[in-house]
Amino acid sequence: MKIIFVTGWVLSGIGKGIAAASIGTILKGMWYKVFCQKFDGYLNVDPGTMNPTQHGEVFVTEDGAETDLDLGHYERFLDTNLSRLSSFTSGKLYEEMIMKERRWDYLGGTVQIVPHLTDLVKEKIRTGFETSGADISIIEIGGTIGDMENEYILETARQVQHDLDPQDVIFVHVALLPFLMASKELKSKPIQHSIRTLMWYGINPDFLIVRADTDIPADMMGKIARATGLREGHVISSPTLDSIYRVPLTYDDMGVGQKIVRSLWMKESVSDLSSWKTLMENIDTSMDILCIGMIGKYVWLEDAYFSVNEWLKSAGFAHKKRVKLRFIEAEDIEIKWKKVLEWLDGICIPWGFGNRGIEGMILAAKYAREMKIPYLGICLGSQIMAIEFARNILGIADASSEEFTPNGEHNIIHIMEHQKGLTSKWGNMRLGSYPCIIRDGTLAKKLYGTNTITERHRHRFEFNPLYREEMEKAGFVVSATSPDGTLAEIVELRNHPYMIATQAHPEFASRPTRPHPLFMGFVKAMVK
Repeated sequence: MKIIFVTGWVLSGIGKGIAAASIGTILKGMWYKVFCQKFDGYLNVDPGTMNPTQHGEVFVTEDGAETDLDLGHYERFLDTNLSRLSSFTSGKLYEEMIMKERRWDYLGGTVQIVPHLTDLVKEKIRTGFETSGADISIIEIGGTIGDMENEYILETARQVQHDLDPQDVIFVHVALLPFLMASKELKSKPIQHSIRTLMWYGINPDFLIVRADTDIPADMMGKIARATGLREGHVISSPTLDSIYRVPLTYDDMGVGQKIVRSLWMKESVSDLSSWKTLMENIDTSMDILCIGMIGKYVWLEDAYFSVNEWLKSAGFAHKKRVKLRFIEAEDIEIKWKKVLEWLDGICIPWGFGNRGIEGMILAAKYAREMKIPYLGICLGSQIMAIEFARNILGIADASSEEFTPNGEHNIIHIMEHQKGLTSKWGNMRLGSYPCIIRDGTLAKKLYGTNTITERHRHRFEFNPLYREEMEKAGFVVSATSPDGTLAEIVELRNHPYMIATQAHPEFASRPTRPHPLFMGFVKAMVK
């Protein structure tokens, strides 16, 4: 195995995921097959039951694993589909270890962090590498070094570097270089301490990525190299850039890929990043601004809708337009809906759970329908579109969803049959990729260009088929269904420039260099 461990220091959110994904992009451009994994210290079994304001969006893989947003970075940057073998939390690992103990797998022995938990992590690393057929595994250790809950993961990494040959494992450390406003200077002392902390764990990093919000002078980089004992060429300057998609190109210009494969005793080559260069050209030449209202429940943390945000922007760049996202709290629309909505070029209602802000979303959907403003609904956004239509076109004043009014008389949205009676909230939604069939003569068919597609899902509720015939007669179109025709996957309106919504999550399959058809169509409609 060839393994790159990525660690971080000072605080979470420093950019380990972007750094790992960017390195992976460069290596893939050299025609190496790269597999990514992330090990997180928190005790939740997965992020599926966590509020998205805690760790950002829940990213769903094709095989239905609920993971954190860093796996989204890996998939987007490497343009590859990952799996449940790519994401492990302490909660998931402890759960498996305890089940082994209950099954007598340890034959009555004392179960300990070392060797039992560390061996389990090594098993997951090897299984992921071998199953994926990778040349190189990039493994991000979540949180920061020194976190109590992550110590066993660092211990595992230390063991792995001794289990394998020295040239098979390298460590990339990402650390913050803070800027003090009072003295107007950058301070390297935290980075020096982070290297010493890693050494205390028995790990000597091979590369150091220095993160800062300002450009880093060459003399500071030299000082850091001398203080940490790393070669200057292995200390990488990584100031905050205008776009995260510029990071792979910046790293490549500094020869990061060549230095890494040289350290792993692998064949060097020039990385083909031509598609990324085209993307950056589009970004740099995009001038006109489109304003999209992101109307949701968790808008105070933009990471809660990270994938949606990114693909709206990417679709804009593909049209040489710069998308400005206006994050609007759905509850605010209930108070002052017209003032909030009247300056928008398009309206997007993403996913969400619970009844908070629902009436504001319904007002936004009504405004988009009546004013002929392009509208894109994702998961909850498709349900909102159906409820609004039933209320204001069919005249069903109490139209709602079973999620919001469990005993309501006219629930246009109801719980899926196989979800009834479930008491646990863990991992039992309709998760992962499912096929659906698109009807001819619809906007969806025009956008996708095919009759059969697959999309990733994460939901419990669906469009109630009892109302389908009545709504379709009035201009509401179910343009795509499950293969058996029972589940409404995509809905749209007749006689509207662009009002379409999907029960799925197309944002999980979109890529920076290949935006999803629904996002491309949304931006094109706004431009038109």
